[in-house]
Amino acid sequence: MPQESLSSAGSQDGRYPRPQLVRDSWADLSGPWRFAFDPDDRGVADGWAQDAAAIAGEIIVPFPPESPASGIGDTGHHRVLWYRRTVTAAEVAEAGHGDGRTLLLHFGAVDHSADVWIDGTHVGAHEGGHTPFSVVVPAHATQGFDLVVRAEDDPRDLAQPRGKQDWEERRHVVWYDRTSGIWQPVWLESVPARHVRALAWRTDPDAATAQLSVELDGRPAPGTRLSVRISRGVETAAAQVSEIAESRATVTLSLPALRNGQARDSWLWSPEHPHLLDALVELLPPDGVPDRIGSYLGIRTVGTGGGRVLVNDRPVAVRAVLAQGYWPQSHLAAPDADALRAEAQLIKDLGFTSVRVHQKIEDPRFLYWADRLGLLVWAEMPSVYEFSDVAVERLMREWTAVVRRDVSHPSIVVWVPLNESWGVDRIAVAPRERELARALYHLTHALDDTRLVVSNDGWEHTRSDLFTVHDYENDAAVLRQRYGTPDAVREALDGIAPNGRRMLVGTPEESADTADRPVLLSEFGGVSVDHEADGTWGYRMVDSDEALEAHLTTLFAAVRDCRPLAGWCYTQLTDTGQETNGIADENRVPKIPLERMRRIVAGDPDVPAAAPVFHASPTL
Repeated sequence: MPQESLSSAGSQDGRYPRPQLVRDSWADLSGPWRFAFDPDDRGVADGWAQDAAAIAGEIIVPFPPESPASGIGDTGHHRVLWYRRTVTAAEVAEAGHGDGRTLLLHFGAVDHSADVWIDGTHVGAHEGGHTPFSVVVPAHATQGFDLVVRAEDDPRDLAQPRGKQDWEERRHVVWYDRTSGIWQPVWLESVPARHVRALAWRTDPDAATAQLSVELDGRPAPGTRLSVRISRGVETAAAQVSEIAESRATVTLSLPALRNGQARDSWLWSPEHPHLLDALVELLPPDGVPDRIGSYLGIRTVGTGGGRVLVNDRPVAVRAVLAQGYWPQSHLAAPDADALRAEAQLIKDLGFTSVRVHQKIEDPRFLYWADRLGLLVWAEMPSVYEFSDVAVERLMREWTAVVRRDVSHPSIVVWVPLNESWGVDRIAVAPRERELARALYHLTHALDDTRLVVSNDGWEHTRSDLFTVHDYENDAAVLRQRYGTPDAVREALDGIAPNGRRMLVGTPEESADTADRPVLLSEFGGVSVDHEADGTWGYRMVDSDEALEAHLTTLFAAVRDCRPLAGWCYTQLTDTGQETNGIADENRVPKIPLERMRRIVAGDPDVPAAAPVFHASPTL
């Protein structure tokens, strides 16, 4: 997109695919591509990457072929997929390409592995279905080129992080139709020959500092400088120019305004006041073209104390909803960028303060709106379903990439690498599986020690910053009995979870301090209206929307009354596949009028809906 349209089609309206590293020009390659299944995996041997006629079908990218939005809608098992597209000279120009620059081709996510050819030459590969990657377009191809992608996504490979994507041919229980191949944006971007590849923000309000780490595509020329300016509106909060000599560099900027204790809150990000600061980052070589980047950051702390979750050292109400980010027409791919904004807005409008993104690494554009609207996010890794060396390797590698991708979003407050012992189902008795849970906990803190980590959400915790339990008991009196007093909560932690598994499986040291560590009911509810549709279900069935409202009123009142709990998470936001226990239907229409549902969730008739918060990006 050209520079002057950055405010309308770049990061400000949430359409830019990478909202914390924004350049002034890019080209979206979404739309019709050619496509073919490869049931016998003959494509490589038969030269499909070089044969323009070999891939003859059509698909709409970035929608997976299992989804209706793709134009295909085939939910069968297809392990190998091929894509082809001609990238035109006009699209290269739209990306801002010119002499002395490098053209990059970005993929938001391709499930599970991908190989890329340009004009018949293999230029890159990637494994990991939930994380981005990029390839350099060869210089000879920058006037337009033939692009081919081969994706491999084995439906039966249980060592592959897959989350809720079903390994059976037909969806069953809590697993749904798959999302294979390209499912997030594909886009072109032109950058200077030496450029910033990645950046990350880390803030320390007590020290009144913001730290920026950048990774370049290579060693900079002698005399290269890094310029950083942080601003709030027209006010410059910090500015610094530093000479850098290595491909990785970290600079620390002083934020004097944070030293004024009486005014500090006006600079901090919180759910009630999601203040954000703009940043302009420039890589300035002694000779050549500078790399100019728009970014943003939020200043806040996350911690625990007194059995509560703290943001900026103050307790926050964790009223969460479980969201799977699944649409009937497009599966894990969002229908469009506006749908991601609407999802975040709906969660806030319903009275929730937090969302547990379940078994999905959400599109960065959703996190953009969570940052804007003050929505607390639990980020959760899609599970594997076997314990093996391959599964461990894949899980550790992709989780590392996830944390690095999203570490700068202030909305994320909790990392969840494992859920309900999926992939470590014998963790209570298998030492190696417990070591994996511990390793993921410590790896996450090694990558990011500014957030909380739940080692294994639901039960069978080893080392964990929060103790979480999943309980689908729908009798309000029983919930009050189980979690209504400190003694009852302590008894629950020391005993057996509602599904028959132990709550704590760690060492005595790991399980210590249960009286002070926050305990959250991180899945409950799951109530469905029985429409007598084949195969649909919920954890509790009621016979009408009116009965649903009455039951939820009682159920939410019960969990609010359980004061020893630090928070709770209702299952779930929307109907998802055969699991029809959403507060809203699969098209995001609430089953109970929104105002009444907000009162049920928050227990306060005056709780306000979230007003959209707009971001003025720095002019590039």
